[in-house]
Amino acid sequence: MTGNDAQAERRQRLHELLLALIARQEDLELMDADGPSGFTSSGAGEGPAEAARWLDRNRRVLQHYQSLVRTAVTLDALLDAEQVLPSREI
Repeated sequence: MTGNDAQAERRQRLHELLLALIARQEDLELMDADGPSGFTSSGAGEGPAEAARWLDRNRRVLQHYQSLVRTAVTLDALLDAEQVLPSREI
């Protein structure tokens, strides 16, 4: 198998692992693409607080996705290790 084929196979495996992890999520939030409504208005002082809440929420959602990706990469590495190393019972 060539290097490109191995990379494509690994990428496909990671993709499938990530999709399986996402499918197991009961409540998967999406990032809020719209900015906070009060941020650009020159009205009350709630704009900065609303912007901070919006940024914090999107940061938490992004960290959750990053965690799913890291988990998929770890699972893939474990699968690779199982294929390379001979089976040993502990």
